[in-house]
Amino acid sequence: MKAVRRFTVRAGIPEPLAGLTELATNLRWTWHPPTRDLFASIDPALAADVGGDPLRILVEVDPRRLDALATDQEFLARVQQAADDLREYLTKPRWYQREIDGRRPQGIAYFSMEFGVTEALPNYSGGLGVLAADHLKAASDLGVPMIGVGLLYRAGYFRQALSLDGWQVEHYPVIDPNGLPLELLSDADGAPMLVDIALPADRTLYARIWKAQVGRVPLLLLDADVPENDDDARTVTDRLYGGDTDHRFQQEVLAGIGGVRAVRRYCELTGHPEPEVFHTNEGHAGFLGLERVRELVGQHGLSFDEAVAAVRAGTVFTTHTPVPAGIDRFPVEKVRRYFGDGRLLPGLDLDRIVSLGAEDNPGLFNMAHMGLRLTQRANGVSRLHGEVSRAMFNRLWPGFPADEVPITSVTNGVHGPTWTARQMTELRERQPECTDQQLWRLRCRLRGILVEEVRRRLRNAWLQRGASPLELGWTERAFDPDVLTVGFARRVPTYKRLTLMLRDPDRLRALLLDERRPIQFVVAGKSHPADEGGKALIQQIVRFVDDPAVRHRIAFLPDYDMAMARYLYWGCDVWLNNPTRPLEACGTSGMKSALNGGLNLSIKDGWWDEGYDGRNGWAIPTADGVTDPLRRDELEAAALYELLGQQVAPLFYERDETGVPTRWIAMVRHTLQTLGPWVQASRMVREYVQRCYLPAAETVARLAEDSFAGAKDLAAYRARVEESWPGVRVVDSELEADGRDLVVGADVKVRATVELAGLGPDEVEVQAVLGRLGDTDQMHDIVTYTMQPDGGPHTFSATVPLPRAGAIGYTVRVLPKHELLAVPAELGKVAVQ
Repeated sequence: MKAVRRFTVRAGIPEPLAGLTELATNLRWTWHPPTRDLFASIDPALAADVGGDPLRILVEVDPRRLDALATDQEFLARVQQAADDLREYLTKPRWYQREIDGRRPQGIAYFSMEFGVTEALPNYSGGLGVLAADHLKAASDLGVPMIGVGLLYRAGYFRQALSLDGWQVEHYPVIDPNGLPLELLSDADGAPMLVDIALPADRTLYARIWKAQVGRVPLLLLDADVPENDDDARTVTDRLYGGDTDHRFQQEVLAGIGGVRAVRRYCELTGHPEPEVFHTNEGHAGFLGLERVRELVGQHGLSFDEAVAAVRAGTVFTTHTPVPAGIDRFPVEKVRRYFGDGRLLPGLDLDRIVSLGAEDNPGLFNMAHMGLRLTQRANGVSRLHGEVSRAMFNRLWPGFPADEVPITSVTNGVHGPTWTARQMTELRERQPECTDQQLWRLRCRLRGILVEEVRRRLRNAWLQRGASPLELGWTERAFDPDVLTVGFARRVPTYKRLTLMLRDPDRLRALLLDERRPIQFVVAGKSHPADEGGKALIQQIVRFVDDPAVRHRIAFLPDYDMAMARYLYWGCDVWLNNPTRPLEACGTSGMKSALNGGLNLSIKDGWWDEGYDGRNGWAIPTADGVTDPLRRDELEAAALYELLGQQVAPLFYERDETGVPTRWIAMVRHTLQTLGPWVQASRMVREYVQRCYLPAAETVARLAEDSFAGAKDLAAYRARVEESWPGVRVVDSELEADGRDLVVGADVKVRATVELAGLGPDEVEVQAVLGRLGDTDQMHDIVTYTMQPDGGPHTFSATVPLPRAGAIGYTVRVLPKHELLAVPAELGKVAVQ
């Protein structure tokens, strides 16, 4: 019989053990081994069964065990020590309080569509969510005053199994929030706190707010499955990345607009400082900018443009998308239907809303374009991805070269305490100068742990596919703890090329079965339920690994999640990544492997493009310029086989007289010493604080002074620029060399006459632009010099040094100038001679 309702009954915790509840519900335990040890000691077998989840341990443990522990003085002392340690962590000044004390911002809101904090809170699908959670964890460790905001999905993302013929099968487990490490926010009367969103046809979407505590950082998750909603509205937060475009649109409206309203309610309830900076992790929650515009228009009487100026200053927008096809787009008519009656965002002009998401196709509303138009500070997630993003969005800044598009980059990082094997941390703390033998023994131990996990998961996967236990004896001997182990695990879109390793099956078999230097592969990954092509790739690799001749050397493990990922990052000797360059925005899985001494074998894409130094792994050559994708795959797969067979495997199996591969360990040691600090999420969050959050908050403060006088001035300036710019032009210019030879470093004078069409000389920046010339008159490697007024309001000049030898060209251009613009290119206006 099917239950009509699901609910979770929690065990009664004896009063002396009350501290366990706080320890279990603060997700700091996910990266704090002593807390995990404390809970595991309650019932070691149960802890192993539930993945160490403290809350499930408290729910499922025999109450008699808790009663016994309530009188165990040694255990009570451990509980007290852990609780005191947590309280100190939550209150003691940290990096932000020491370094940024007294400066803004006092609050930052971080919005993401998913958060992969722990497998105990299954609210993520992959890398984007894990990155978001690592961002919160690092912010907590650093003391950054952050609030996370997202949605709570009642079925989360899907669980993956395989059919007998290797086809991906999805199922969605029902999740009871009451059984998760969450707290339901309530008002003063004890009723659940709700936010409401107006929907078309006079409907209203309500959502309650659950809070997960991630160390010092509250994470607010909105849940639409409430009695106040009709049946359709209750399904808005049913699944992550599921449903049709209407379902997705409602999710993004709830995440953005509802998320801001949830933050306001939370701050009002708790006294938490109101955020001054709003960080949008990808464009899904981009509607948050419109809600903040509505607030300023309704509460402070600002015009739309004045409110946009203030909102832009306090918004950070991070794009993870390397291709236009990856951007969320909605039909403009859908936007008009949801916002047209004025109930959702009262006081805002519909056409102005639509214009923020305008793109080349007039029928589509582009969420990334809206995100970029509502921020002063945008970034990609690796240095290469920043370059790709500037080129991809160049059309929003016409007249500017791609390298001047105001999109920078902050390379992603990973939360070291979450992803580093405990054994690695303990060895490096205990023996900072550990010997090669000690480091090699540890790597072998971690590989052995992975092999045991692979065998366990292989057996379970085959049982799920319908195999008999009698025919699975081979799984007990699958994989070898002494064999070079390569890991490949990630989502399965086409560009990540899951099956590149299968391009030449015979060469792969030869590598797997080599008698002297064998290699074994652990492969995992999920395809989006609607991606039939991705599922076909999984089936292709499953059919290969099912071959009895190779299944002891290569495995596909279904249901890839954080729990599985840890074993792979800990135990794999080599982490393989072979996307089609430059379609990997960052790709942080290889960073997690590096934290554990794994060596990367990767296409120079994403973070590896800047992280590879020739001593920390291998770069797979790319067939740049080859336009036929099949031919490109063939060439790059051949390069992969060559590297594995001729460089990677020989180095791994080259041993000294003690059995240690000393040259391999030298690369491991170099990886730990150089990549270890750099790949940390703490480095990433510090960069966001110093390069994005602090300047954003300072600009917000200036714009808000004296009843938003700065915002009003900036909006008025922008209006003048919009009106005058069609008439702004460079009338003429000349380069004076005073008869001297033109040699590198020599000064020349550039003069120009410009027409400003009513703008003042102090409202523009006139620049002399010099650059290298090739076979055409297009300049490259340009440098710019600001020109000053010279004898009149329309005459400007600058003395500039010649930057280099060879063919050099120059021109003159005019840009808007205002002290509250982040960069001169911000308004997308330029007049070039």
